[in-house]
Amino acid sequence: MNQAAKTITGLLFGSFNPAHNGHLIIASHFIQNTEIEEVWFVLSPQNPFKTDEKILDGEKRLELLNAAIEENPAFASCDIEFGMETPSYSINTIKKLRDQYPDRQFILIIGSDNLDSFNQWKEYEQILDLVNVYVYPRTAQCTSRFLSHPRVTMVRAPLLDISSTMIRKAIVEGKDPKYLLPDVLLKRIQEKGYYRK
Repeated sequence: MNQAAKTITGLLFGSFNPAHNGHLIIASHFIQNTEIEEVWFVLSPQNPFKTDEKILDGEKRLELLNAAIEENPAFASCDIEFGMETPSYSINTIKKLRDQYPDRQFILIIGSDNLDSFNQWKEYEQILDLVNVYVYPRTAQCTSRFLSHPRVTMVRAPLLDISSTMIRKAIVEGKDPKYLLPDVLLKRIQEKGYYRK
């Protein structure tokens, strides 16, 4: 009897403070141009590399993330790290997801800037033992030594210079971040007064 094929699920980790169109464009690109069938946006309560970043409460970021992705059935939010120790390390999350969802084959999606510092990730060798890593460009060139690793694949994707930091700064300065994030998200941020100071 043949074993059922596993759903191929991309994992896009982030603080999503807030989620923006860059995240959505990249996730959609991977679904349309690789074997990835769905993308889970894994919301991190605390990024170990961004401990000094002013961050909106986790439940509020989850609310905004869900609003951003609600129109695409291939997108899902994942708050598994909310019940784990902080700071959140990708290796622990990947292990837990693999245990809880044996019907899925997970692929880690990261930007080339993260690949450059991948050797600083906790137990990065074990991450490469457990999952394939797909990389999208954040700069015109990526020269990371990890590009030659058999579990790492560079995927041609749009080069997007959008960041949550840019959006938060625009809101504080009274500028209009329209077109950087979904309209439904901008409306909710404005209604609730998020990121104003």
